[in-house]
Amino acid sequence: MSKLFKEFIITAEPFNAEILSSVLWELDIEGINEDVNCLKVFASKEEVTIKEIENELNRLKENNLLREFSIQENYVQERNWNEEWEKSREVVRVSDKIVIKPTFKEYVSKPGEIVLSLDPKMSFGTGDHQTTKICLLFIEKYLQPDSVVLDAGTGTAILAIAAAKLGVEKAIAFDIDEWSFENGIENVRLNDTADKIEIRKCELNEIAEKDFDLIVANIQKNILLELAEGFNSRIKNNGLLILSGLLEMDREAVVSKYSSLGFKEIDYMKMDEWIGLVLKKAE
Repeated sequence: MSKLFKEFIITAEPFNAEILSSVLWELDIEGINEDVNCLKVFASKEEVTIKEIENELNRLKENNLLREFSIQENYVQERNWNEEWEKSREVVRVSDKIVIKPTFKEYVSKPGEIVLSLDPKMSFGTGDHQTTKICLLFIEKYLQPDSVVLDAGTGTAILAIAAAKLGVEKAIAFDIDEWSFENGIENVRLNDTADKIEIRKCELNEIAEKDFDLIVANIQKNILLELAEGFNSRIKNNGLLILSGLLEMDREAVVSKYSSLGFKEIDYMKMDEWIGLVLKKAE
């Protein structure tokens, strides 16, 4: 017998699915589907309540990103929340050099292009989200050949795969999610990068390696703040930290936290409401 899940149907004015999703993913939910003028949020935990969702959405109202919203709660049978979403995936051109294509789409590459083939399943990181594009553009800009890279909260492993195809010596990509772990292994094999990338299902504190040249993390603000000390202890002096998964309203808190650990902001990028940062660790 399949498990019952909570389904929260959320409407909002203005309706910006990406901004809404950014705060809702901070809750202990299983998936989000975008429908016509609404989001459907699925949760298995009783702790996820309308009140908890209201608190997150009210935070958007306080920052003038939302005027009003409504939430309806139902119960539904367990299913692959992203099955219909997957069918809508298209080829994504990130830059002149980087192209991302779902495995089920045809694409003929041009000379000099790096094509990342992905089977996204239920993991975050398909390449069409602004924060993923920001991270990829920063990796393309700053990655040095023969670097050792840590990809935190890897999702589909897209960032580690891009680093490998751009000449990285070694990448460790980790996530606490079982779906991401399995999907990351599959995508690494699809892209013939298994010789350079190791996928792990673990927490940051279980990463014993130190002295990474580059750490990239496309995760929500609260997680980036929690992981700050862990990143600091695992990155080389003068190493670079690429952070995204952030809204403009998150920038001050994140920069303040990492500055207190000796990082200096050296680059910034904004796409729509989303931002990314490049921080350099002092010697």
